[in-house]
Amino acid sequence: DRRLVVANKILDTALKAGIPREDVLIDCLVFAVGADTDSGPEVLKAIQRVRDELGLNQTLGASNISFGLPDREVLNTAFLPMIVEKGVTCLITSAKKAIPIVRGIDLILARDKRARRYMEGYRMRQAAAKK
Repeated sequence: DRRLVVANKILDTALKAGIPREDVLIDCLVFAVGADTDSGPEVLKAIQRVRDELGLNQTLGASNISFGLPDREVLNTAFLPMIVEKGVTCLITSAKKAIPIVRGIDLILARDKRARRYMEGYRMRQAAAKK
């Protein structure tokens, strides 16, 4: 996969420049499914390989998946849990919409013991709604 080859080159260059591995951030680049229906599965595979083989933090312009299509929010909402589960750690998306979903994902994947962050987010949204 070309994305993994590029990620390896970025990592090698960063390490040679003295940048710590944990500070390297990879973007596997997602392309619109309206232009190429294979782009969803391809980027998901690349994200997982970067996580599993390189162990690097990843970012992604998540809403690019729906570019040019109607009802983009449906696609973006469907895509978000997939990319977080595969390994994206830094999302480029609407924080207001994404944070509750990511907290739910973290709870379901046992990344939020005792549901503390999930419940905190819920209480904050409830308080904001009362204002």
